[in-house]
This record gives sequence, structure tokens and C-alpha cells, in this order.
Amino acid sequence: MPTIVHFQIPSDDIERSKKFYSDLFGWKFDKMPTPAGSEAMPEGMEYWLISTVDAKGNKADGRGMMKKQSPQQQGITNYFDVKSVQEYSAKVEKLGGKVISPKMPVPGMGYMATCTDTENNGFDIFEVDQTAK
Repeated sequence: MPTIVHFQIPSDDIERSKKFYSDLFGWKFDKMPTPAGSEAMPEGMEYWLISTVDAKGNKADGRGMMKKQSPQQQGITNYFDVKSVQEYSAKVEKLGGKVISPKMPVPGMGYMATCTDTENNGFDIFEVDQTAK
């Protein structure tokens, strides 16, 4: 069953956001290196991986923060794991949602697509495939 495997926080001021979440929740931030020739990340874009720990001390990754790409980019984006982005993109549209950005590679990680549900809430679907280019 698909579940949330990643969330992404857009920020106008990365340092301010990092301080806020670090002070609030104790989260740690590590800058992610940009893969050479990556189409998934625009040139010069910085992406920060967030490490969290639950109440039992279990470390959880799969969280990220980036500078807003446009003023319209609002809210936290949730990523749901699916076995096939192509299959789930078709399901989204069949059920009345929309595929905003079709299947695209995230080099070395997998494939993703950006969608909206019937209420215009945005989310992404993600298919793991380490051979993605």
C-alpha cells in the first residue's frame, strides 16, 4: 500500500527555516550534493536533507527543504511511494485528479510525477529505481 516516503518544505529563507525547525524539533540538516547533469534539480538549486528521530530514537530520513522556486509554491509536498509512476498517473486522472508534471527522472533514485487530487491539493508520486537517469 503506498505511503508517504518523503516530504519537502519550500522556504523563502533557508537559514531561517533551518533554525526554526532545528530549534522546534531538533532536526538536523545536511546539504545534498547536486548530481552532475541532473534534470531533476535546476542548476544552482540547493537542497537540504532533513534527519529526524522519533520518540524511540529511530532515525528517519526522506525529508527535504529547498528554496521556493516561485511565489506560488506553498505548503509542504508529500511524496507517496508507488510501484509504477506511469500506472498511478493514469489512476490519478481516471479518478478526477490531474497530473501537473508527468513522469521525470530523479537520477540515481527513481521517477516522480507531480499531481493534484480532486480538491486541488498537490502531491507527488515516486517510484524507486536507482538506475534512473
